[in-house]
Amino acid sequence: MTPSLPHLLVPDTALSVAGLTAYIQALLEQDAHLSQVWLTGEVSSATRYRSGLFFTLQDPDAKAAISCVVWNSQLEKLTTLPAQGEQLIILGRIRLHPQRGQYQLIVWQALPAGEGLRALRYRQLRHRLDSEGLFSPACKRSLPIHPQVVAVVTSPQAAAWGDIQRTLRRRYAGLHVLFSPALVQGEQAPASIVNAIRRVELDGRADVLILSRGGGAIEDLACFNDERVVRAIADCSIPVIAGIGHQRDETLADLAADVCAHTPTAAAEQAVPQLATLQAAHQERMLALKATIHHHLEATHEQQQRLSDRLHKLRLDRKLQQEQQKLNWMRQRLIQGSALQVQQATYYCQSLQQKLATLNPEAVLKRGYAVARHSNGTVVRTAEAVIPGDMLNIQLGQGQLTVNVTAVLPRSTTD
Repeated sequence: MTPSLPHLLVPDTALSVAGLTAYIQALLEQDAHLSQVWLTGEVSSATRYRSGLFFTLQDPDAKAAISCVVWNSQLEKLTTLPAQGEQLIILGRIRLHPQRGQYQLIVWQALPAGEGLRALRYRQLRHRLDSEGLFSPACKRSLPIHPQVVAVVTSPQAAAWGDIQRTLRRRYAGLHVLFSPALVQGEQAPASIVNAIRRVELDGRADVLILSRGGGAIEDLACFNDERVVRAIADCSIPVIAGIGHQRDETLADLAADVCAHTPTAAAEQAVPQLATLQAAHQERMLALKATIHHHLEATHEQQQRLSDRLHKLRLDRKLQQEQQKLNWMRQRLIQGSALQVQQATYYCQSLQQKLATLNPEAVLKRGYAVARHSNGTVVRTAEAVIPGDMLNIQLGQGQLTVNVTAVLPRSTTD
């Protein structure tokens, strides 16, 4: 238990920060074991600066890490250059930086020791998930053009959250942002990220989801290489934009996301269009439409003018008058021809009527002739066809007679 303030014994002299730091520095830098030490570990991140190569050497299983630096003057003497994922054997000495109160290893030599455990695990997991199709381009979904609700999964304390909010407000005013907080570093981060994604899905309002974190060392981004996080992104029903770290960083979450933007600001820019750009594009389309309409109207007017000139040259009124005269002449010819044909047909009919009247048996009978028929109706043409006792029907001009033949006279010699 911490003693209460009245009972604390304050010494006459207290160490300054510089004094304590100098004491610790003397302990570290004057220790014979630390002035020349061999270390083995895996390079988790490496960055080249003007003064030298800075990298982190870690023990993935023990969750321990140490900062290392190789000055430019020493780089050419190294057997192998430290690179991310490499397992190295390092020779160097411990040095303390009083300004930062941190120690680091000044490297003299680096020897290869094979592939690092973290890098091996990363490569194996990436290969397995890739073989399942989680990173396939065919599975990538397109982003909505005009989202109404954008969900953001990140830490509320992270600078990335502020960058995303500012970018969304600047580009697409009035957008509704749905925030689902999550841890983005540490052992509990994978489960926290998975839960944050599920909350967004259960809410059901978001059109697109941004998973984001600012830059940092590769070991700080380890949660985005966790299999649980990768599968949660791949299984998410909402298009996911990953904005993790910096341009040089690449995680399995980036590969599983529908769009990889590398930085939080870039992710927000990918999520929504810029209203100013949309307005400018709309104005350009309006101007292009007006120009097209104006050009079409001018072309139509020119065509109309050409047709009008051609009509004027054709003198259609004269042609119409000529055609009208032609029609009148043809009508007169048609009337005259039809009248002539009717007259001829009338004469012909009268001639036929006269012939029919001449050939009409009743007309012959009216002149005093008679027609004799047998009882069966056949006409008696010769005297030989009748015998005494036959009954004959005699047709006169007016009326009929039935007679009994009593005698058949022989043919007259004068016939």
